[in-house]
Amino acid sequence: MNTDSRSMRDRMLAGDLYIADDPELAEASLRAMDLTDAYNATSARNPAERRRILEELLGEIGDGVDIRPPLRVDYGSHIRIGARTFANYGLIALDVAPITIGEDVQIGTNVQLLTPTHPVDPQPRRDKWEAAEPIVIGDNVWLGSGAIVLPGVTIGDNTVVGAGSVVTRDLPANVVAVGNPARVVRTISSP
Repeated sequence: MNTDSRSMRDRMLAGDLYIADDPELAEASLRAMDLTDAYNATSARNPAERRRILEELLGEIGDGVDIRPPLRVDYGSHIRIGARTFANYGLIALDVAPITIGEDVQIGTNVQLLTPTHPVDPQPRRDKWEAAEPIVIGDNVWLGSGAIVLPGVTIGDNTVVGAGSVVTRDLPANVVAVGNPARVVRTISSP
C-alpha cells in the first residue's frame, strides 16, 4: 500500500517514482504541447515571437539562443539553456527531470535528451510507474546529429559527442566520445 501523500508532480520533481497519468501533469504537458506547436508554426521571419514563446515555455533561456523547429518537450519548464546555444532541427528534450544546457553549446539535428526512466520489474512498469534523472550539458559542448543522451548523464565542458552516439554515462570535459555506448576516443586541449 502506498502511504506517500505527495502529489505525483512533487514525486516527479523529487526524482521518485510517480504516475504520469495525473491531471496536474497532464495539464502541464498539454500546455507544453500547445506552446511547442505554436513555436514550431511561427515563421523564422518573426524572431521576436519565437523568443516570446520560448521564454514562456522554458524554465530559463539565455541571450542569443537559437532553436530551429521542430522542438518537442515534455514540460519545457524544467529546461535551462545558456546564452548563445544553437539547436538545429528536431531537438527532443524530454524534461521530466531538469535538463541544463550550458552556454555556447552546439546541438545537431535530431538530438534526443531523455530524462525519463522506467522500472525494470514488469509489474510497476505495467502499473505505469516511472521516474527521471537530470541531464547536464556543460559549456561549449557539441552534440553531433542524432546523438542520444540518456537519463542521469553529465557531459563536461568543451566535449564533442559524435553523430549517432548514445551517451549512457557521464563524459568528462575536453574529450571526443563516439559510439554506442559512447566511449572517449581522444582528449582535446582546452581553450
